[in-house]
Amino acid sequence: MTGSETASTILTGIGATMVTDLWTVVRKRAFAVPLPNFALVGRWIAHMPGGRFVHDSIAAGAPVRAESIIGWSAHYLTGISFAFLLPAIWGAGWLRNPTLGPALLVGICTVAAPFFVMQPAMGAGIAASRTPRPVTARSHSLVMHAVFGLGLFLAARLISGQLP
Repeated sequence: MTGSETASTILTGIGATMVTDLWTVVRKRAFAVPLPNFALVGRWIAHMPGGRFVHDSIAAGAPVRAESIIGWSAHYLTGISFAFLLPAIWGAGWLRNPTLGPALLVGICTVAAPFFVMQPAMGAGIAASRTPRPVTARSHSLVMHAVFGLGLFLAARLISGQLP
């Protein structure tokens, strides 16, 4: 992968993550769904160096300094990391001619990370099974990751000069 392709992939990940953040604002205004609390993600990550990877409830965990910055940084770094799946699987040519199918597939498949890693480790159970409304939580996660996939496509199209 060339430096230009790496830069395009990083920008694609940032753009796609920004699209998901925009969606959370729309979702809050249209459907009264609370915004994600990335400080809790930061808290979870900040407890890891001390050997604590799993919590009964991350919200009940001890707050840590800069947890919001850590969480937001992790959010964007994760989006960037997921963006690298596209050229890794479909080749660097995908960056020059992005198509919707692979982007949506990657976006939807990335829902496995919260379902099977983050939610269980933060006390919500596998696929939000310990939350008050698991089906609703799962639906929101799935839609969010589909929006991320759409964001991957739109950001890559913009970066490749295929959007005005």
